[in-house]
Amino acid sequence: MTPRKSSKTEPQILEMPPQKVAVVYGKGTPDKVFPELMPALYGSVYTLKFDLKKKGLPTFKVSGLRARYPDAHLVPMDEWTHIIGLPIPEDTTSLPQKVAGTEVKIENWEYGTVAQILYLGAYDEEGPTVERLQRFIEDSGYEIAGAHEEEYLTSPDAKVVKTIIRYTIKKSR
Repeated sequence: MTPRKSSKTEPQILEMPPQKVAVVYGKGTPDKVFPELMPALYGSVYTLKFDLKKKGLPTFKVSGLRARYPDAHLVPMDEWTHIIGLPIPEDTTSLPQKVAGTEVKIENWEYGTVAQILYLGAYDEEGPTVERLQRFIEDSGYEIAGAHEEEYLTSPDAKVVKTIIRYTIKKSR
């Protein structure tokens, strides 16, 4: 019998390297925070990309948007903290600021051992998939060691919205 190929919609544990990220912070419901912060974040990252290109330096692909929600399980949605980021080249030391009043910072997001699952569907219906991933982490002898993170592989208005749900994890004691 051939082993079944693992599907990305099944929970998995893997190793991820640290990632340098351009980051914005916000507080409130996602439908309020994202439209407010995206012009600043994408403006900075795309300006960085095109500045590198103009200088004849190696450029980069702007990849999937990531967001961390450190308090989503503790407070009502209208009080959520959003830490929203886009990966940038490791040698980036500064970012152009494109929107007054919204600072785009550089951070190193640590990963190491992570558990993740690909979720297909509306954001407001991902609860059972999050619970499934959390059970998988516990059943695998691990515990969550970082904030709830999502990586958005499609736009919110895609026919099938694809989101990676991820937690940094560590072995249980």
